Amino acid sequence: MNAPVPTHRPIQQLPDQLISQIAAGEVVERPSAVVKELLENALDAGATQITVRLEEGGVKRIAITDNGRGIEPDQMPLALARHATSKIASLTDLENVSTLGFRGEALASIASVAAVSITSRTKDAPHAWEIVGSHLGQVVPSSGPLGTTIDVQDLYFNTPARRKFLKSEQTEYGHCAEVVRRIALARPDVAFSLTHNGRTIDHWNVCEMARRSSQILGSDFAEARLQLDESAGPLRLHGYVGLPTASKARADGQFFYVNGRFVRDKLLVHAVRAAYQDVLHGDRFPSYVLALELDPALVDVNVHPSKIEVRFRDSRAVHQFVFHAVQRTLAQTSATAHGSVPAPLTAAEIAPSPSLSNWRRPHEQTSFGSQLSPTFSPSPYPPGSRWDAPATQGGVAQSTANYGALFAGAPDRSAPGNGSAAAMPVAPMPAASSAPTNDDFPLGFALAQLHGIYILAQNTKGLVLVDMHAAHERILYEQLKNALDAQVEGQDMQVQQLLIPVTFFADAIEVGTAVENQETLKALGFDIAAISPTTLAVRAVPTLLKNADAQTLARDVLRDVREFGGSRVLIERRNELLGTLACHTAVRANRILTIPEMNALLRQMESTERADQCNHGRPTWVQLEISALDKLFLRGQ
Repeated sequence: MNAPVPTHRPIQQLPDQLISQIAAGEVVERPSAVVKELLENALDAGATQITVRLEEGGVKRIAITDNGRGIEPDQMPLALARHATSKIASLTDLENVSTLGFRGEALASIASVAAVSITSRTKDAPHAWEIVGSHLGQVVPSSGPLGTTIDVQDLYFNTPARRKFLKSEQTEYGHCAEVVRRIALARPDVAFSLTHNGRTIDHWNVCEMARRSSQILGSDFAEARLQLDESAGPLRLHGYVGLPTASKARADGQFFYVNGRFVRDKLLVHAVRAAYQDVLHGDRFPSYVLALELDPALVDVNVHPSKIEVRFRDSRAVHQFVFHAVQRTLAQTSATAHGSVPAPLTAAEIAPSPSLSNWRRPHEQTSFGSQLSPTFSPSPYPPGSRWDAPATQGGVAQSTANYGALFAGAPDRSAPGNGSAAAMPVAPMPAASSAPTNDDFPLGFALAQLHGIYILAQNTKGLVLVDMHAAHERILYEQLKNALDAQVEGQDMQVQQLLIPVTFFADAIEVGTAVENQETLKALGFDIAAISPTTLAVRAVPTLLKNADAQTLARDVLRDVREFGGSRVLIERRNELLGTLACHTAVRANRILTIPEMNALLRQMESTERADQCNHGRPTWVQLEISALDKLFLRGQ
């Protein structure tokens, strides 16, 4: 097809209305953009109560009422004028923006594509005032409470071509509701109400962040989250991160705020994702609500008309701070950490099949070729000895505390010749005179081993099931990481000089990154030099990664250094190697463990960071509470 021939016109000044409509194309993409701008203005006005009323997904009407400080009547025309704002007056103000709205173009843009009216009353005014249409409208007396109501009707009534790009009413309402949720989540100190077509959909009273996040993200998030609050210099990160075992198939539970503003920033998303790397399964996405606070001069929020993207003055420092803060919080996921215990299974989730055809009788041989009882394994100790725990209908006669005391001074069944090859070391147990409590050992004490795969243990809540391979894998992995970190701490990265440097073609950005970041690359263990304007040479790599493809590794490192101010490649590749080593070293399935070995594994789990998940993000243990078991057997019914 032939391209259309452009019409020749002289250069001319565009009329104000057309300028505002062009700006509206950037600011007012859909009704939800209007809701966002008006809510931000309400919060900047100091509102503590905000009501959002929508009709037909916001296309027919968007009315937002707040109880903020209001607008003086002589200022109301300016509120609808282009590039008029009370929030910045100089370049210094622009470099230290501390408000949500500040560009001074939102209301003018909205008024250019919709019918807008503003009704506002200040604290000292005897009545409210109203202006309709644009900054050229008349300000007339009106009635209304303290605060401001902005009524936007018939969006895109004068630009029908744009209106055709809007989706269905329900879709547009969904986008509006999501904007309200995001902003309400960041401001639990403000009450929000949302109605659609005359029906109240959501209402959130003033409350604490813990309750507001539970109301908006649901009880599942509230029951599987860790609180975070860390500061370093001018940076503070606080909020909640979801447990890895409560991850989702979509990234719709991720909320990040910078100085109260919801953002989608690839640097921050990457930092959080990297912190979850060790504990997240496959392509799952974690849920989190995080707020980063820092000096407004250290972040530029004026890089996009919708203000949803930001740019940090020191991106590397921000990335590392967020990464380490989240990583340290996730390290609490051990059995002894508050709030990290996996949610107990309900009776419905563990209900047995009506068919009992697969149940083995005690004398039937299992697929592993051993005679196993479906009730309780025999005690590994001689009959009548102080360590012989009598079996009673699949349970233990002693209480949990007494059962733990039985292992004080027990013979080491893992010693050579005692029927256990390459056994794990047995953790020391407390003396019988000081019986352990559930606070000491939240995973309880081992009862038996099931099919050579799972450990069954009893604690005060009920029954604990442990995947012994997954649990041991995490323990070994954390030990390997800690040992390696301790070895290199305070030392330069050990590097492997390449006998023949690896050269490859590089674009101008890669060459510039290598030249400008020599110190950073050296600290990471890389010697990457530019030998021509289009060629880079890799002369050294970290010793741990000496067998990796040098060219691919170099490109990945340069990309990360350019985008995030540092590289996660080294740690990611290192952890992959250590994870593989831990997986092959961990106790294998079908390995028969003694009771002391099982208890040793439980004790190590309780003292290991991130022990709630294996290296691949799968849970290592679950809790079945007594109440769920009672329901299975209709006890108390």
